[in-house]
Amino acid sequence: MKFAKNFTTVLCMLALMSTLLLACGKDSGKQNNAEATGSNVQTSSPYASEKAAESTEEAPANTRKIKDYVGHEVEIPTSPQRIIYWGETLSDLIALDAKLVGAAYIFTVDSVYEDKVKQLTDVGFPINLEISIGLNPDLIITGDADEKVYEQLSKIAPTIVFDTFASLEDRMLLLGDYIGKKQEAEQWIAKYNDKTAAMWKQLHDDGVIQPGETASVFTYYPGDRLFVMARAGLPQTLYVPDGFKPTEKIQAVLDSNKGFAQLSMETLPEFAGDRIFILNPTEDESRQSTEAMMKSSIWLNLPAVKKGHVYYLDINKSNSDAIAREWLVDELPKMILK
Repeated sequence: MKFAKNFTTVLCMLALMSTLLLACGKDSGKQNNAEATGSNVQTSSPYASEKAAESTEEAPANTRKIKDYVGHEVEIPTSPQRIIYWGETLSDLIALDAKLVGAAYIFTVDSVYEDKVKQLTDVGFPINLEISIGLNPDLIITGDADEKVYEQLSKIAPTIVFDTFASLEDRMLLLGDYIGKKQEAEQWIAKYNDKTAAMWKQLHDDGVIQPGETASVFTYYPGDRLFVMARAGLPQTLYVPDGFKPTEKIQAVLDSNKGFAQLSMETLPEFAGDRIFILNPTEDESRQSTEAMMKSSIWLNLPAVKKGHVYYLDINKSNSDAIAREWLVDELPKMILK
């Protein structure tokens, strides 16, 4: 089966999701998981600990009450067996061997884990209520903070709004808690952190990268729109204590809790770091914009470009989900050493 993916629509939806999540989070006073420093991906945050399992005496033994990212109090099963997940970090749950029945295929096209979702039912983009009902889920986890959508989904099954832009560690711990696999989540994180630390240590020991080096991640979308990535995607792998640092301008985007930000060609040098990562777009128009940028004097005069410190990665393989992150730990050294 073929699945068409409109990346412009996805980007706009993610931007809306990010905005809604931020607004709702501020209203509830619970948004403690923002990666304000851009370098706390590998550290625990209050988000995971504060949100974990707020059980009540009223809930039956096989259910418990939790409070989700935007403040909904939801009674969920202690061990859900039929989960629908709608969002771009599906592989977090796959890595935890969750009992999944449905997901949005649009977020998985050309991903490093695309072959692992074939047994799941595509619930569509936006989520299709009729298909979702037919799957008889006992838990729905969604990255869409639209309250109208939430009201519809919550009539089908207990529904949790989830911050897909949170750090990997926060997401894994919270999802592990939601689905009754907290220990598995902790073990996964420990193994991943060990592997990541070893990768960065090797790059430093070999003199491939130097302490304090900065990095930037850029990509084009249709409409000749240039974006710098911040909370979302590849930066979560790069901006860690032993890894690269964000530039001052990118740090400001991180501090504003945004997944990405649009910029002009004229301001590109202000965001460009010692290393530049380009996410190869999928649409022809975006590819043409990327090629035009690389022929410009602004691009050619960037220090990273002059030094040959520019790296390319397909955008669909640059996500911040668990399986993509594992893949990137193996691929990043290969990219830098080319």
